[in-house]
Amino acid sequence: MDNNFKAYNEAAELLKAMAHPVRLCIVRGLLTKDSCNVSYMQECLDLPQSTVSQHLQKLRSMGIVEAERKGLEMYYRIADERVRALVSAVLGEEGLK
Repeated sequence: MDNNFKAYNEAAELLKAMAHPVRLCIVRGLLTKDSCNVSYMQECLDLPQSTVSQHLQKLRSMGIVEAERKGLEMYYRIADERVRALVSAVLGEEGLK
C-alpha cells in the first residue's frame, strides 16, 4: 500500500461521476458513436433535454466529456480516455472504440 491519496481521491471522484446509470449510458454511447448532440441523446435515452444536460454538465465538470460547438449545436465527445477502460471493465464490453 502507499499513501498517494491525491491519486486515490481523483480516481474516486471519477468513479463517483460515472456511478449513475444515465451518465454511464451517455459515456458508453459516446464511446461507441464518437460524438453526438443533446437532442440525439435525449431521443435515445427517452429523457427530457434538461435531465440529459444536467448529466452532461456533471461529466464536463469532471473532465470526462468535452463539447464542441458546430453551428447552433454542441457536440459532446469523451475527453478522458481512462473512461474507455473503466466502462469496458464495468460493462464487460471489449473493444469499445
